[in-house]
This record gives sequence, C-alpha cells and structure tokens, in this order.
Amino acid sequence: MTAEKNVGIIGSSNSAWALSCYLTGMGHKVDMLVRGEQKAAQIPKTINAEDKIEGAFTLNSVKYDTKDFMESVSTIFIATVTTAYPDVIKRLLPFVSESHNIILFSSKLGGVCEVSTLIKRAGKRNIPVIETDAIFACRIKNENTIHIKGFKKWNLYSCDSYTNTIRHGHIIKKFFPFLQPADNFLQRGLSDFGAMSHPLIMMINMNTVDRGDKFLFYYEGFTQKTFSLLEAVEKERNLIAKAYGTSLISLREMLDKYYCCLKESLYDTLLNVPNYKSSISPDTLENRYIFEDVSNTLVPAHYMAELAGIKIPVLDSIISLSSVVLNNDFLTNGRTLEKLGFRGMSKEQIIDRMAG
Repeated sequence: MTAEKNVGIIGSSNSAWALSCYLTGMGHKVDMLVRGEQKAAQIPKTINAEDKIEGAFTLNSVKYDTKDFMESVSTIFIATVTTAYPDVIKRLLPFVSESHNIILFSSKLGGVCEVSTLIKRAGKRNIPVIETDAIFACRIKNENTIHIKGFKKWNLYSCDSYTNTIRHGHIIKKFFPFLQPADNFLQRGLSDFGAMSHPLIMMINMNTVDRGDKFLFYYEGFTQKTFSLLEAVEKERNLIAKAYGTSLISLREMLDKYYCCLKESLYDTLLNVPNYKSSISPDTLENRYIFEDVSNTLVPAHYMAELAGIKIPVLDSIISLSSVVLNNDFLTNGRTLEKLGFRGMSKEQIIDRMAG
C-alpha cells in the first residue's frame, strides 16, 4: 500500500452528504466525486449538519474528473444507490489499483460480491472491497444543509469471504470503530431492517403511496394485523441464514442496537424509534424503497433460498407484486447469482467461498 491519501466519497445525495460531514469531523480531508461539471457546481463546499451531527464541514474538493479523483484518494466510499454500482465500477476500473480500498456504504445483500466480481473480471486483483449498511438516517434539508436525524450505533461489515473480512477489517474500523465483523456477506445483508421492511410497507400501502397521500411511513405503515407480514419475513430471513451456516439477531434487537429503543414486542419497538416519528412516506411507487431493496436484497435472497431448497412465500410475493406494479422483471434484472459470481455453484460451494 502507498501512503494514505485523502478519503473519497462517490455520490451526491443524502448519505454522501452525511458521510462527508462525519469524516471531515474526524479530521479527514474528503474529496467527493459526482457525475459531471454541472453537478459538481451544485455541491456546496461547506455543508452544514444538524441534529445527530452538528456543525459546518468543509470538503477538500468536489470533482467530476475520475482520474483526478482516483489519484487524490486511497480509501473510497461508494455512497450511491446500490443499483448504480455497475456503472460506478465501470467508471473507476481504468484507474483503480492496489493502492485503493473500496467501502460500500449500504450495499444491500451481496453488494460486496457483485463489486468484487466486476473488478476481478476486469483483471484487477488484490483490491480490498468491504461493505456495511448506511449508518445515517438523513435528508438534505436545503442547498447547503443535511439533517442527520438518526445515527446507528451498531452494524456489521463484511468482505466477500470471512478470511478477507478479518484481513481487511481494520480499513473500515478506522472510520467506524463500533462496527462488528459478520460471519459472511449473507449475515450482513440480511441484517438490514430497512431492506426487510421498506418493500413490504410500500406494497401493503401501494394505493395510498400511488395517490401521493402522505402518512408516517413506519408508524402508520402497519396495523396490528398487517404487522404479521413483517413477522413472517423475519422467519423467512432466519431460514435462509441457517441454511448457509449463520444466524441473525432479531429485528427487534436490531432496532434496539441501532437506536436504543427496546420494548416488549417488535411492533412496540418499531413505534419507539425516535427518528421514525418524522419519517414520511414516499409520494411515488417509483422509489428506491421498492426498486433498490427488491432488486438488491430480496432478489438475491430469493436465489440463495432457491438454491438451498427453502420456501420463502412472503418475500417471493413481495418480489412478484413489485414486478407487476413497476412493470419490471426483478428476478431477471435484479442481483442474480451470476452477478454475485456464483453461476453454476452449489450451496456447499458458496458456503466454502464465503469462508475463503
């Protein structure tokens, strides 16, 4: 490895803004890479953060020239939507080298495998790729302010194999020392409350969302009866994890680890998350809560379950309904086993690959 350079962030939306404030506050020089010159001009040099992080944080630079960006940074956070990963990696490939580390900041299920596979297929080797979930619940408030209303106090990280997770864990722990290593990418990807709940809430409230009628997304998205669907989703995710030699903490425990909000039941715990009190529903079904979470969490979960001979009827129904409503064949267009680098492999071979 060469000497440490600046920290890079790819992306220009909510997570990228919050992450830039966090890293700058730690004393890092942060360079941001965006799509083009016009977008670069729209990003404020100094970003104001409020609530869970307070202050004014000045970026080192906002770039749109990929070569220039890659020469200035060593650790690169990709803070885009996960469906953009193939395009982002294609953009980086001419310039990425063993002097770079890549951290996927909210990769959904198997993002680390997809990105590692894309890099290796291009003939690049020995480039650490690490994934975690998005740490911040945040929204851009105006042209220079980000409201960070939630800061997860726990999460997992993973590489494409457990061997690599242990080998490269120090890279991400330098920035987020409270993160814990996952048994494998499957454990990490299924430990994502948002990906488990977002598409379900969208589907059971699809008419309300499609009309643009606002509601409190988490607080009003379920009733006591419809909440049984989330409990069924939890059982199905546990079956998948068990089939691949790992286990998951409950969704109730997960929310408590995130936000210290534990109550007797999952339903009451959900209603006790402070920042969920202001989480308003999207006003369109064409939203990442379906498109991203179905494509890159539920679809790979479907294929991993299918390979293990496990039935997941509730998760599969969410995929089917989403495909019809959005006129998108998610099982074909989402994160398939081929994209994860697992084409033709058995469950046992994938388990061996995950161990490294």
